[in-house]
Amino acid sequence: VQLQASGGGLVQAGGSLRLSCAASGRTFRSIDVGWFRQAPGKEREFVAAMPRRGDRPKYAVSVMGRFTISRDNAKDTWYLQMNRLKPEDTAVYYCAAKANSADLSQGLNYDYWGQGTELTVFS
Repeated sequence: VQLQASGGGLVQAGGSLRLSCAASGRTFRSIDVGWFRQAPGKEREFVAAMPRRGDRPKYAVSVMGRFTISRDNAKDTWYLQMNRLKPEDTAVYYCAAKANSADLSQGLNYDYWGQGTELTVFS
């Protein structure tokens, strides 16, 4: 599976942005999809994920209520809508996908990764 992330940029605190990740090379409906991020000097962390069934999305506590993950099976694409952005959301965001049924929130369980898209939130 090849993943192409896009949509990062420079946003003022309180603003919104939507990230996209397009997949190719495998039946989209057969994979779980997720977003992770890595801030400067920090380890990669889980942000959000959605299982292949499209139900029960999972979110990190830090983004719950502000971020929404969604997927469009017809376009082989998933999204991360980010609202009420904070400076601490500044990071490189990576989309990821997996075909196994292991925990959605663990990066080690993901088989495929996009190249990352950078988000900077300024106050």
